[in-house]
Amino acid sequence: MQVAENWKDYELMDTGGGEKLERWGGFVLRRPDPQIIWPLTKETEIWTKVSAHYHRSSSGGGQWEEKVKLPERWTISYKELRFHIKPTSFKHTGLFPEQAANWDWMMDKIRSANRPIRVLNLFAYTGGATVACSAAGAEVVHVDAAKGMVQWAKENAALSGLAERPIRYITDDVFKFVAREERRGSKYDAIIMDPPSYGRGPNGEMWKLETDLYRFVESASRILSDNPLFFLINSYTTGISATVLTNILSLSLKDRFGGSLMSDEIGLPITASGLRLPCGILGRWEA
Repeated sequence: MQVAENWKDYELMDTGGGEKLERWGGFVLRRPDPQIIWPLTKETEIWTKVSAHYHRSSSGGGQWEEKVKLPERWTISYKELRFHIKPTSFKHTGLFPEQAANWDWMMDKIRSANRPIRVLNLFAYTGGATVACSAAGAEVVHVDAAKGMVQWAKENAALSGLAERPIRYITDDVFKFVAREERRGSKYDAIIMDPPSYGRGPNGEMWKLETDLYRFVESASRILSDNPLFFLINSYTTGISATVLTNILSLSLKDRFGGSLMSDEIGLPITASGLRLPCGILGRWEA
């Protein structure tokens, strides 16, 4: 497992009973997690004296119960990177802290390349990878279909002192964007993607990861430069093996570019138990 274990402002304090207890800077949040199928041994004081608790609704969705008045948003840091945190109505906070394991890897690859690197970040959300790659010196094109997430990413870049760096923010359907980039002859040295399990395009187009991921990776691979640095796929789709991502990257990239492949789980250390919480999977190709 690739473990994000270098956090100071974030901590996965404890887990059990389908929930996790997390410290985000100065606030402790309690929220559900489908991977936590083991019991909560004892609901100690740290579980009851939280800043906010997310309760699922039997009819779908849920809501936060604030135990203390939370600010609309607050800031946490990972090394030199800074991010706005805001609990959302769908239980997320705007950041997936386990991705720090990928940020470290990407930043090291970019800094070690000793050449200009152009990165394409697809399904880019609030820009964790965008901020990391930009901080490492890359030019980044950030693409997401949600206007609010793109704005959040801009704010995260500014928080990290990267407002003047070459980052291009695009609110668009990622599939159509990649197709246009291929027609335009645009090239990238690295591609990052975090595709959803399901999705619907603006004209009713349906996306399903199990049936469409290979086709999309093939399409994206055609806009890689002649000397690519890396290709990273993240997935939170349950039921998909990490090895599946290796196989897709092997078929799409390895015969053409050589290089090496790896796939693994990505996760977080649990302070109370010393266990690790699996949070998703990744597949990496690198030159």
